[in-house]
Amino acid sequence: MERSIFREYAEAFIIAIIFLRFTQIFILQTFFIPSGSMENTLLIGDHLFVNRHIYGATATDLERRLLPMRDVERGDIVIFRSPENPNIDVVKRCVGVPGDTVDVQAKQLYINGKAVQDAGYAIHSDPISYSEDGTAYLGDQALSFRSDEGRVRDNFGPKTVPEGHYLCMGDNRDKSYDSRFWGMLPRRLVKGRALFIYWSNGGPTDDGEWRGLGSKLGQLGRTALGFFSNTRWERTFRLIR
Repeated sequence: MERSIFREYAEAFIIAIIFLRFTQIFILQTFFIPSGSMENTLLIGDHLFVNRHIYGATATDLERRLLPMRDVERGDIVIFRSPENPNIDVVKRCVGVPGDTVDVQAKQLYINGKAVQDAGYAIHSDPISYSEDGTAYLGDQALSFRSDEGRVRDNFGPKTVPEGHYLCMGDNRDKSYDSRFWGMLPRRLVKGRALFIYWSNGGPTDDGEWRGLGSKLGQLGRTALGFFSNTRWERTFRLIR
């Protein structure tokens, strides 16, 4: 007996949903940038595809031999669940892998005793620097206040990364809440590697906070109306490095 057209469409729809869900969970995930902690590599409003399979946390030995999988490497931009709130996904750059000794002195990053020349991606957007006792400086001039947060930001370590962990920092070093403050990233929280930007929205961007259905619909409407004028076309399909 022939199946009804409705049933065929229903089956096709269900299969498509299962396939898309499988792809999102195990292969590719979308992610958007709500803050400036990774500027200028990633901008607020960038929407990314994330390769969820590359690190193969739950892969079999056969999958690791046949598929392009590897461990997290120094320099990778990784997406992970926040160690402080696992319900939130975070993006940072891995600067230290197991066995590395990481040190920051006067904003300069050192790995295993060698200064890292990361000017190609790291920026320092705050002209104020802090000494090891937290004193603030503008150039050579000492200012009248201190900051423990600034001290940790500009003078961190040395810390050795333990097995099964990574040390991550934002590329916007002066505006990033990262491993300098919350510690090492456990391997089990890593979700994948940032792959490429599929859309970059230069207009108003959702910060991820739920403010009700009306607010969400309004935000979606404004995004749709400003799609062509606010899209950063030059960033579309840009590989993330």
